[in-house]
Amino acid sequence: MKTSVIVTTYNRPGALKRVLDGLLCQTRLPDEIIVADDGSDHSTKTMLTPYLDDAQSKIKHVWQEDKGFRAARSRNLAIKESNGDYLILLDGDCIPEKHFIKDHLDLAQKGCFFQGKRVIVNQFAEKEFDHKTCNSKSELMVHALKNKISNRHHIVRICFFPSYTTKKLSGVRSCNMGLFRDDIWAVNGFNHDFEGWGREDSELVVRLFKYGLKRKENPFRAICFHLWHNENKRNHLEENDRILEQVAQSESFFCHSGLKELDK
Repeated sequence: MKTSVIVTTYNRPGALKRVLDGLLCQTRLPDEIIVADDGSDHSTKTMLTPYLDDAQSKIKHVWQEDKGFRAARSRNLAIKESNGDYLILLDGDCIPEKHFIKDHLDLAQKGCFFQGKRVIVNQFAEKEFDHKTCNSKSELMVHALKNKISNRHHIVRICFFPSYTTKKLSGVRSCNMGLFRDDIWAVNGFNHDFEGWGREDSELVVRLFKYGLKRKENPFRAICFHLWHNENKRNHLEENDRILEQVAQSESFFCHSGLKELDK
């Protein structure tokens, strides 16, 4: 099954590089990686140049003009550019464990999207943390003992632990999510009405539920390590909450400003 990884980023090339290195050291490599860039300056393109020039890396860079936080539209641009049957959404500050792609594909199931988990890397460990760290059991144990990571129960990979499905909305995060291409196109992708931080991923999941999908989870597989950063401004959150509530009350799973409107 051809797999595309969509990696969102904005002006954090150092973190993005560590994420890409993690994706290129997977036990099962992705078929393509598309960087969904929400208007980063030239430093991100400069960092990406060696990757883009290496045909074997299969990395593409999709950039949009910086007009504020527009992660929904940025992801849609990358999704439109992708060719995978299965899409894995990952943030540019979330380093994947080496079995990340394999786990996502093993857990992919028709009628579901997969919600992955994350380990939080705190401020005191963020600068030194890379894909080698998250794949070293001894280093992770040291970080755990020194309280440099939280959600640390996820660092143990248990292949036989059973997955489960749910239709709950809490804990939804598009920083680690897998879904079939046909499903996200059916609901018209992310909703461009969302600008500023917050709720665009929850609103997508509300519509996926309305479309008939279930949420699948496994606490010990497909794990990523979220690097610390300052909190995003939340000055649009009230309006985004209003949009989310409006969509929740609607019977429609299709948004009217999404993937299919990019060419208009």
